[in-house]
Amino acid sequence: MIIHEILFGRFTVWACSIVLAVGSLVGLYFSTVFIWPLALFSALAILGLRDFLKSTHPVRANYPLMGWLRYLLESVRPELRQYFWESDDDELPYSRNQRAMVYQRAKGVLAARPFGSMSHMYDEGHSWLAHSMNPIHIDNPDFRFTVGQGEKQYRMSFLNISGMSFGALSPTAVAALNKGAKLGGFAQNTGEGSLSKYHEQGGDIIWQISTGYFGCRTPECGFDPDLFKEKAISDQVKMIEIKLSQGAKPGHGGMLLASKVTPEIAKTRGIPAWQDCISPSSHREFSTPNELLGFAERLRTLSGGKPVGIKLCVGHPWEIIALVKAMVERQIFVDFITVDGAEGGTGAAPAEFADHIGVPLRDGVVLVDNVLRAAGLRSRINIGASGKMVSAWDMIRVSAIGADWINMARPFMFALGCIQARDCASGHCPTGITTMDPARYRAIDIDSRAQRVMTFHKNTLEAVAEMLGAAGIDHPIRLNRRHVERRFSGSEIKLADEVYPKVESGALFGDGLMEDMRIKKYWPLVSGDSFNIREV
Repeated sequence: MIIHEILFGRFTVWACSIVLAVGSLVGLYFSTVFIWPLALFSALAILGLRDFLKSTHPVRANYPLMGWLRYLLESVRPELRQYFWESDDDELPYSRNQRAMVYQRAKGVLAARPFGSMSHMYDEGHSWLAHSMNPIHIDNPDFRFTVGQGEKQYRMSFLNISGMSFGALSPTAVAALNKGAKLGGFAQNTGEGSLSKYHEQGGDIIWQISTGYFGCRTPECGFDPDLFKEKAISDQVKMIEIKLSQGAKPGHGGMLLASKVTPEIAKTRGIPAWQDCISPSSHREFSTPNELLGFAERLRTLSGGKPVGIKLCVGHPWEIIALVKAMVERQIFVDFITVDGAEGGTGAAPAEFADHIGVPLRDGVVLVDNVLRAAGLRSRINIGASGKMVSAWDMIRVSAIGADWINMARPFMFALGCIQARDCASGHCPTGITTMDPARYRAIDIDSRAQRVMTFHKNTLEAVAEMLGAAGIDHPIRLNRRHVERRFSGSEIKLADEVYPKVESGALFGDGLMEDMRIKKYWPLVSGDSFNIREV
């Protein structure tokens, strides 16, 4: 492997520099004309050695000398783009402007934009936050929400790290994210890969329990309550999240390739090493809304009363309605619902699932918010949101239509140094973020990248505070659909309050306003005994 990478891979340029330096040294014996080639190639060889041993830049550390070419090309990219490349706003999946904003905020660099907006403000779909004639100044942008009941409530930050598993991410990436979460006082979701020693950097943890029950799994692939309790009672674990589906591939399950299932991953997950790790598409512990609530209550008890919620990409509307109806009838509640939009990312997903299955984030949040309001449970159950958000505006827009807090995954990867190479599943990530190859992930300096994670979080919340202040609002909790406007044509503008169906609290059981016909139609046709709809 190493010989191949020297001859035909990432070490080739460095190796050539060494060979040419040695050749120039030999040539110097015959002629002084070789003094300049010797100086040049020796300098390159030394620079390559410095990149390999000491560089804090993952690309240069993994690609000595060659990595500098990226920065050279990047420096002339604006000029080349005028003739050959995409525009700055082509969101495929994240635009150049979006990535640049994350890099700037992670580094603490001014993210101002000169010469005005590049948005097409008169195009259909353009949206904005309505500002106030009486703006305010927000001194403390540390916006938080209380999740759960009783003594184990958790004060949740408005922005947190979404689920990304150890195994999908490298050890150094996981450690840097958790250390950044500690520095910034926010939470990291483990993803379905369970807790690992790399999560033990002091940052708050949301432990995600998936269909594979990794980290609390019996030899028969079922749920092990003793293993769960042993880990869940840790002070670092603040909440438990039952994963039903994810936006990038809802209803599909998942797979970690055998090449990534190292002995360490295998031990963490409770699976055989060097074999494909399959996550089933559904849970073995429940198959109905009532059974799901029973499982959630069981996890709450085993964890000592910590908040327990679910994560899902919304699909059939009657299924979320059936779950809420079961909560009303049984008086057993989840503490939060994390809505993952169909635009969410993953290391790998079938193209058809990524493009054509699942409800987009904003539509999913509206439905969940409306159902909870209609049932009179919105004040009892919090809503988190995840799925291709990167800016303060993205966060505010989703919060205004129903979300309490925001989770981000890929932007925090950008903060770590991700360059959107989209090579996450191969194990050959050029920055060492999504690989289990020690020769690659060693390039991530945990301390410096943790600082960037923290700084991105801090600067993003400060941007949120500035936008809220401009609108005369002191906390995201006071956002509502009347604060966001959207253009539908050159002459038609509507508030989000006019776009989405309005539902008043307890409307299912009183005379309150109920414009969401889905709730009115399906509520009588569902029960806690099944996720299926009763045909009439």
